[in-house]
Amino acid sequence: MVQFLDTSRPDFDARFAALLGAKREDSPDVDAVVANIIADVRARGDAAVIELTQRFDRLSLTPERLAFSAEEIAAECARVGSEDAQALELAARRIRAYHLRQMPTDTHWTDETGAMLGWRWSAVSAAGLYVPGGLASYPSSVLMNAVPAKVAGVERLAIAVPTPDGVVNPLVLLAARIAGVDEIYRIGGAQAIAALAYGTDTIAPVDKITGPGNAFVAAAKRRVFGKVGIDMIAGPSEILVIADADNDPDWIALDLMSQAEHDESAQALLITDDAAFGRAVAEAVEARLQTLERRAIAGASWRDFGAIVTVRDMDEAVALSNRIAPEHLELCVADPDALAAGCTHAGAIFLGQWTPEAIGDYVGGPNHVLPTARSARFSSGLSVMDFLKRTTLARMTPDALRAIGPAAARLAQSESLEAHGMSVLARLDRLNR
Repeated sequence: MVQFLDTSRPDFDARFAALLGAKREDSPDVDAVVANIIADVRARGDAAVIELTQRFDRLSLTPERLAFSAEEIAAECARVGSEDAQALELAARRIRAYHLRQMPTDTHWTDETGAMLGWRWSAVSAAGLYVPGGLASYPSSVLMNAVPAKVAGVERLAIAVPTPDGVVNPLVLLAARIAGVDEIYRIGGAQAIAALAYGTDTIAPVDKITGPGNAFVAAAKRRVFGKVGIDMIAGPSEILVIADADNDPDWIALDLMSQAEHDESAQALLITDDAAFGRAVAEAVEARLQTLERRAIAGASWRDFGAIVTVRDMDEAVALSNRIAPEHLELCVADPDALAAGCTHAGAIFLGQWTPEAIGDYVGGPNHVLPTARSARFSSGLSVMDFLKRTTLARMTPDALRAIGPAAARLAQSESLEAHGMSVLARLDRLNR
């Protein structure tokens, strides 16, 4: 039975705190196992990856078969129906157009001393994209990771996608081809992250790894961070819908279930200022759970982590939303723009009842790789910026050095860094001769 909370009740604060503190991450103590896997891949390279793939994915490989061949990719892509292919192409075009607008510009200027200052942007040389396999094999995630990387100018894109028992999702391979991926490896788990980070005889190392995965993948990404960059540590999916009574309860129920069906640990929340509407949504959810294909997963998520919260007004709803800092936030209210102005902590905001979160998962344009577990308080979704580096530029003229050099030398002296100060003073001495 889903939880019902009401801000007017004396037990609300305690129950809401418990809701926020519920441990949803599927995080068994895997760090020691992952550490051993990474060490094994670093020591034995291809042999370790092949052995671990056999153990975990029941798939026998050789170094030559770690990657899909061009012929295999073409054959799998040919299996995709025209409507599915057209949908992927549409999604790719919209994602590319959105992310092109995110590209920053290089800039420089001359300040009052005559010094030239500025910065420039450049892409990482190689990126590794992890794509979950098996039941959670999502071609949309390929586009959301690969398209921004290509827009940013990444020269080499390598994908790791596990294929348990050799089962391949042809849509994943087609999405990779559409996005311009260079290499597709049929490996997964912590061993794939280690191979991408440290390299093997067959797999060249990358500079950054992005993409979601299970607890082993998340732990591996934590461990290789520093050797390579990572995007984020993704947790279970989550959605918060703020809705008034002027909505179809079944629409809202479906929006909630669109995230609940991802994972038994996913979280779907509704905040409304109308208790009767909240009960109507709960009834609609129960009706939908009778027929959804993934009803066992969605039902467990809704039962264990779902909640319907009744508030006094929408100002209270915004305040609660900012405490939740949801991955996805739907604002199904009369004036969603006004409400959105106060929602400062959210991965992505969907404005109005005609904008279901599912549009954002596929064809909206903005990225669907978003911060979870309340990390939207301090982080953002995936973007071209994740594949770019900023390099600062500075050029001193003799006059600029005369103007600011003495202060630099003084500060160096205060920090007892003699050579620092002398490197400036030597130039000033030359200028003063």
